[in-house]
Amino acid sequence: MAALEMTEITSGLRFPEGPIAMPDGSVILVEMFGPRITRVHPDGRKETIAEIEGGPNGAAIGPDGALYLCNNGGCFSPIDFGELLFPGPFDPSRYIGGRIQRVDIATGAVTDLYTECEGRPLRAPNDLVFDTHGGFYFTDHGIHDLGARTADLTSIYYALPDGSSIVEVEFPVDSPNGIGLSPDGTMLYWAETHHGRVQQRRISSPGVVEHPMPGDPSGCLAGLPGYQLLDSLAIDGAGNVCVATLANGGVTVIAADGSAIDHLATGDMLTTNICFGDHDGSGEYRTAYITLSGTGKLVKVTWPHRGLRLNFL
Repeated sequence: MAALEMTEITSGLRFPEGPIAMPDGSVILVEMFGPRITRVHPDGRKETIAEIEGGPNGAAIGPDGALYLCNNGGCFSPIDFGELLFPGPFDPSRYIGGRIQRVDIATGAVTDLYTECEGRPLRAPNDLVFDTHGGFYFTDHGIHDLGARTADLTSIYYALPDGSSIVEVEFPVDSPNGIGLSPDGTMLYWAETHHGRVQQRRISSPGVVEHPMPGDPSGCLAGLPGYQLLDSLAIDGAGNVCVATLANGGVTVIAADGSAIDHLATGDMLTTNICFGDHDGSGEYRTAYITLSGTGKLVKVTWPHRGLRLNFL
């Protein structure tokens, strides 16, 4: 395990998630308990792009330059533990239903694109990634309702950004969170929060994946030992899956062959997401931006591997 040498960019964020490293050097992220979308400038100054009803979660820039947002509907309630902010139990009075939204960055206008798939409501969309074709894969984390003693089994979906098409890619999945694509776009990865596993599927065509036979372990890239929960992820230029790790706060780096390369500690047990930016203009994307959600900080580090530029950035 190695500790990251972090530089704090800003603090005072209300559970930051979904960071996007923009070409101008700013980082756009969500504040799940803001609830809002915020632009963080390089000097740490914060600017509100849009107020968001519900629970903004993962975000990405689409082919039209707009921001596409997973909204979990407000399925978590905020719990303050002194200096730490935690996502708490499901509160039906806060919940507006899960949805995928488009946000105009210039005006802050928010449009609902999807609230269901084939009549099944989206429960708590969590994270998304665009492919080179202009569509996006997204996870539905589902709701874990302690009061009702129920937990959802949900799906991975594929959708088009114009709101015209949404299909189910994989079902059932349990607490899927971060999602990403291999550098060549042929492999889809997602993290399962409560099982501490990263799953993988080979992509046959946009929105279609190969399904392993029951008992075939090839569908699981890696599982972490002990009590380690997984949040969002990013793929770096070497094809490593860099997954934000809860409880054992940091980023776990997993090679494409499933071997764990390293765990890079952050000191925040609610380390939730990572993205890569070209801070030095080298084209190597070695600046990693990490959301420390428990303490409400955005930090940056020099990443030990070459990063990867996301599609449409």
